[in-house]
Amino acid sequence: MNPFESSVPAEVPAQTPAKRAVEVRNASVVYQTADAPVHALADIDLDIAEGEFVALIGPSGCGKTTLMRVIADLEKISSGTVHVNGVSPHEARLARAYGYVFQAPALFPWRTVLANVTLPLQIQGRSKAESKAIALEQLARVGLTGFEGKYPWQLSGGMQQRVSIARALSFEPRILMMDEPFGALDEITRDRLNEQLQQLWARERRTVVFVTHSIAEAVYLATRIVVMSPRPGRIVKVIESTLPNERHLGLRDTPEFVALAHAVREALADGHHD
Repeated sequence: MNPFESSVPAEVPAQTPAKRAVEVRNASVVYQTADAPVHALADIDLDIAEGEFVALIGPSGCGKTTLMRVIADLEKISSGTVHVNGVSPHEARLARAYGYVFQAPALFPWRTVLANVTLPLQIQGRSKAESKAIALEQLARVGLTGFEGKYPWQLSGGMQQRVSIARALSFEPRILMMDEPFGALDEITRDRLNEQLQQLWARERRTVVFVTHSIAEAVYLATRIVVMSPRPGRIVKVIESTLPNERHLGLRDTPEFVALAHAVREALADGHHD
């Protein structure tokens, strides 16, 4: 059984016009330093519809993570506007709109898997019994039933990231933010988690913003790929995926996948030449 599969069949939602989950207009981020200002982002315009899987890709230091942190209210913009679900990022964060999965699992080593997942729920004021029930449900969804009593150091890297995903999904966020969550994993584990994450998205259609350095990962996962230039980070091109919403790893050998990967690679090269 796929670790991210649910035993309960998902209902097919009625087709309705997609609402905007994220609106970024003319946004720039400038860091003031002792030597000179550092322009991290410049004139970013981006819309993300509800239910989209959007990958941000670009060279190191191009502002991918900065843009995601701006959307998540972890960074402030120097100019421009950002709205999330129609309100400011700060208001969206207070409304618990976000689930955030970092590059490293960021689990407390002295807490069990269950205790790591229940911690944010209990901080939010949920009862111990309710927190446990929610955590067990989310761990089951990522295939970790039976590992509730284990400690992070007893799990593989891929399993630790699945705990992080379960924790991020535990309070039912409308937007899932993922900052290179599989970058440190071996290729086989990364492929497996890519496939499981894509299937989870296809079933639940949460809005996902995903930062990656991998062209193959971006093309496989995303419905739209946002290509960014070196600092100051600008959006070079937005590429719409032509792949079906439900995917499998075998698609990576198809001409359609290869063509999309080539388009991303060309856009990245163009960004370096600007």
